[in-house]
Amino acid sequence: DPSTKSVLGYDFESGRDMDKLLESMLYTGFQATSFGQAVEEIRRMIRWRLSDETPGEDEDPEHLDPEFRSKVKCKIFLGYTSNLISSGVRESIKFLVKNKMVDCIVTTAGGIEEDIIKCLGKTYLGDFNLKGTELRSKGLNRIGNLLVPNDNYCSFEDWIMPILDAMLHEQKESNVLWTPSKFIARLGKEIDNPESVCYWAWKNSIPMYCPALTDGSIGDMLYFHSYKNPGLVVDLVDDIRSINTQAVKASPRKTGMIILGGGVCKHHICNANLMRNGADFAVYVNTAQEFDGSDSGARPDEAKSWGKIRANAKPVKVYGDATIIFPLLVSQTFAKKNV
Repeated sequence: DPSTKSVLGYDFESGRDMDKLLESMLYTGFQATSFGQAVEEIRRMIRWRLSDETPGEDEDPEHLDPEFRSKVKCKIFLGYTSNLISSGVRESIKFLVKNKMVDCIVTTAGGIEEDIIKCLGKTYLGDFNLKGTELRSKGLNRIGNLLVPNDNYCSFEDWIMPILDAMLHEQKESNVLWTPSKFIARLGKEIDNPESVCYWAWKNSIPMYCPALTDGSIGDMLYFHSYKNPGLVVDLVDDIRSINTQAVKASPRKTGMIILGGGVCKHHICNANLMRNGADFAVYVNTAQEFDGSDSGARPDEAKSWGKIRANAKPVKVYGDATIIFPLLVSQTFAKKNV
């Protein structure tokens, strides 16, 4: 086939050009090519406008105006696991949220609390080989090759307990119905720190969902609070209605998914998009394999079988460490002026 591309890597004889180096990945092979395809898929998300589509016979009359169609963009769902917030990928995620480049976020409990905790104390570089028992005796917690002092979690407890008291008061006095997303928005408002992802999500009214909100230090705090000042209720049902509605009522927009890691954040976004017969664009970045039947390891083609990704979509999975892959993806897509 004449259209088939040949393998060709970057030639350093032409000098050091990081843009050209990263562009050359598409034709390098293996996961470098998957990276290049992920760049192209995210660019398709960013570039898409309703004006690219031919109006259907049953198109809403309000959607026929050319100016309106030129302004309708893809709705982008971003998912990530907590370890990425513990790492320096937090700053790449913050860039997207601060600049309103994504529309809906799903993460784990650690993806919320570690963001807040980093505003209260530092996370340090350590080593994968540090002995757990020795770290325990020194009051240090290891996340891979990162170290978080116990004092950080003590500071988090001191910070969040008065907020939980205030939320319970508002629930009792004003009938406020707290959900995980409203809970997270409140934390973003209270932390009032431009280094925080949660802060920018609150400030820019970007919903952050966390169906496993209790699976971390936040859960510990809610547990302690339930004895000190019982009665606070956090409603999951209202949030599942909310995120599913984000997908179902995205129309006439297309939807795109960028999912870093697996588990809850991956499936929650995919399942929401099932409600609209699948996302139009998708990029997965993780190291999980599919041989054990896990959802974390499932390739995008499996999601097509469930209707979580549309049959005509061209999704991409990059097998790799998101701490390497994602900042490079952002560099070649969202951070570029012209993609």
